Amino acid sequence: MAESTFVQIRRELHQIPELGFQEFKTQMFLLNYIQSLPNDRLLIRKWRTGLLVKVLGLSPEKTIGYRTDIDGLPIEEQTGLPFKSEHTGRMHACGHDFHMSIALGVLTYFVQHPIQDDLLFIFQPAEEGPGGAEPILKSEELKDWKPDIIFALHIAPEYPVGTIAVKEGLLFANTSELFIDFKGKGGHAAYPHQTNDMIVAASYFVTQLQSIISRNVDPLDSAVITVGKITGGTVQNIIAESARLEGTIRTLSVEAMRKVKHRIEALVKGIENGFECEAHIDYGSMYHQVYNHEQPTKHFMEFLQQKNDVNLFVCKEAMTGEDFGYMLKEIPGFMFWLGVDSPYGLHHAKLQPKEEAIDFSISVITDYIETL
Repeated sequence: MAESTFVQIRRELHQIPELGFQEFKTQMFLLNYIQSLPNDRLLIRKWRTGLLVKVLGLSPEKTIGYRTDIDGLPIEEQTGLPFKSEHTGRMHACGHDFHMSIALGVLTYFVQHPIQDDLLFIFQPAEEGPGGAEPILKSEELKDWKPDIIFALHIAPEYPVGTIAVKEGLLFANTSELFIDFKGKGGHAAYPHQTNDMIVAASYFVTQLQSIISRNVDPLDSAVITVGKITGGTVQNIIAESARLEGTIRTLSVEAMRKVKHRIEALVKGIENGFECEAHIDYGSMYHQVYNHEQPTKHFMEFLQQKNDVNLFVCKEAMTGEDFGYMLKEIPGFMFWLGVDSPYGLHHAKLQPKEEAIDFSISVITDYIETL
């Protein structure tokens, strides 16, 4: 099969981005392609809107797992590409179209060139939210086919094509969503003494929030709290009865995450008392840190050092979040960054990864799997 096939597949997937656990077209596209392959060594199971695909080995002693995520983001695409998203307000702005086409390329190779061991390809939904890795791990489908080792990649716009960035140990942070609703008493702007203004309350809280990182987290640790959205009120001359904050928490340690949440809850209680209002905290999706296991990561890096066409970069940990961390919590393995050289970053409406990275990574991954 021509290498350009998987670039074309990426373009077709790019046109149909869907949100977490709504990936119905995506699942059907993947299923149709996989079922078109020779099926004498293929086993396929559906899990919600995802797929588990096993390629049977010639004389298996272990199962090698490879995971790809399949969902898109609620972003209106601004790339101007001829194959841009057909779904209004939806875009593959995190590269999952790349991830899927690469996985299909690797799967196709091993259907045609079986190895000794079994391979398990996990097409996981809802990585962007509400999180698919943790529930798929608990599913009977995956428990029955649980791999002995697992790995995955994530595109990296900041690195050129041909670069693979990885490190042993912590790669991605612990992350948690943050939603806080404040409820008070609204009223006419001319009579503020008869109300409890939730825009003022929310504003005070955002200001207080800034003290958590600077005064409650160990300076030698790292944490980030970002409030990305505030909504409240209806019109300029009515005091707001409610306000809502939406944000994210990211920490490099589990202890820092615990401490940050403890302080958020304490500050919220203070706002409730000080402004005579009610508040509700929802932490939404919480992702475990991505921690690369020493032995498989070291083996992968030694493999890359032998390849003349790969630029291996030992990177630092990042504050990005990935629910693949749940899989690495239970299964030895690693995740790595794949350079795609885009001037626009992840989750940007103009993200345009270079497609040369697709066939490059398929070649690297197939070569690596054959060493296991």
